[in-house]
Amino acid sequence: MTTPEFTSNRDNFCYRHPDRQSFVLCQRCMRTICPECQTQAAVGVICPECMKAERSNRTPAQKRAQRQWGRGARSRGSIATVQSGRPLMTYGIIAVTAFVGLLQLVPGLNITGLFEFWVGYLFPELSGAPFQPWRLITAALVHSGIWHIGLNMLALWMIGRSLEPMLGRWRFLALYVLGGIGGSVAVGILSPGSATVGASGAVFSLFGALLVIGLHLGANMTGLFVLLGINLVIGFIPGFNIAWQAHVGGAVVGALVGLIVLRTRKREQRVWQILLLIALAAVLLVAVFVIPPLLVGAV
Repeated sequence: MTTPEFTSNRDNFCYRHPDRQSFVLCQRCMRTICPECQTQAAVGVICPECMKAERSNRTPAQKRAQRQWGRGARSRGSIATVQSGRPLMTYGIIAVTAFVGLLQLVPGLNITGLFEFWVGYLFPELSGAPFQPWRLITAALVHSGIWHIGLNMLALWMIGRSLEPMLGRWRFLALYVLGGIGGSVAVGILSPGSATVGASGAVFSLFGALLVIGLHLGANMTGLFVLLGINLVIGFIPGFNIAWQAHVGGAVVGALVGLIVLRTRKREQRVWQILLLIALAAVLLVAVFVIPPLLVGAV
């Protein structure tokens, strides 16, 4: 219900549909708009007139990005083949990770111990531990606390909403999985005595891919550079107990996946894209199975 003072104020009605009451303002012109007139923007919503003005003032880089990555690019063989702009894979990953996080709280299940990664699980003859290679990716499902899982899922939600519709759901999932493996591989090689948990490697792969794609499109990536740099530096600060190796490994793998997708985004190059992603996964597995024993032998 609304007060007579509210209903008598014409500013509380959509400027394009004066009979429709609304509580939402266009973030550009600050006029009231109804749901039919609202277009989702990076922050808030904008009205049709501001949207028209924004499109007419786009830079060449923005126009090129729309041609290559927009929804209409599907018919031209671009990689943007998602039927809907909703990041369903992002939401699915968050839901699965949150469910596993709840299982971690159940006494006696020891989900953390079952899912965490330590390179010793790849070399039973050296460590005496059972051979469990799947831990390379299951480590991305468990976290060390509420803040750990909360910050990782927040970053996934923020980046996934933009990156998943751009890449497509299955490419996005492949990026996330390869990033998680890359983070575990980096920890296994650079810090073989450490066990690791968390989706940091997978999340940082999203940073890496978005950085490569954004630079290719000519976008201003200063903010992402700063954010990525801050997160990498935090991993080196004593007392934070963060596996910086996973951050670096995930970011590097993400950048490589972004480069592969960019170079093979045409429909006729799809087979090459799949083969290159499989080759990247093979390189990661070879590295983690070959390098740690060499390091142990050197010691």
